[in-house]
Amino acid sequence: MNDINNVSIDHVVTSGTFSLDGGTWDVDNNVWIIGNDSECIVIDPAHNPAAIAEAVNGRTVKAILLTHGHDDHIRSAEAFRELVKAPIHLHQDDWMLWRAVFPEADPDVAIVDGDEFVVAGATVTAIHTPGHSPGSVSFHLPGQGTLFSGDTLFQGGPGATGRSYSDFPTIIESIRTKLLTLPGDTVVRTGHGDSTTVGAEKPHLDEWIARGH
Repeated sequence: MNDINNVSIDHVVTSGTFSLDGGTWDVDNNVWIIGNDSECIVIDPAHNPAAIAEAVNGRTVKAILLTHGHDDHIRSAEAFRELVKAPIHLHQDDWMLWRAVFPEADPDVAIVDGDEFVVAGATVTAIHTPGHSPGSVSFHLPGQGTLFSGDTLFQGGPGATGRSYSDFPTIIESIRTKLLTLPGDTVVRTGHGDSTTVGAEKPHLDEWIARGH
């Protein structure tokens, strides 16, 4: 747990699978919990709802925020919602991915670029960062110098764009104009793997463009 200005950021790693375009892969996901002793927001409650609910530890969950609609990020969201009784937020442009998993029920709320979520006195701002998927969203916690990038920006480059509904020029534009403009010391907490910083990744943008992924 990192406790900055009375706001903690808890991290749970869960394991499962990701399926798209007829393939299935084993994957570990980062789940992020932002809050204090009484309330929190959960980002991407993947794979293991019980373990994530245990980390919530009885706090009021104000919102479940989904960075995008790929099944490894959303498949456990409905079960987690039942455990914690909180609304699921997902950008409208990824609802077609949601409906491929949950054809009978939509998310509770459509995220819009610039939406703000207040928890434990801190504000989390939604930044629409399409490319990995049309409705990919990163969540900025400026008071704590933190960005939750989902699968848009990783240590070492952009998220994958080789599958359906993804586009490399679009993800580069999102990263270039919306994420690398943040302060260099902003910690980037990713959907998979290790965290990084904006300053560590920014010098490599031209390399990513040249290699094409």
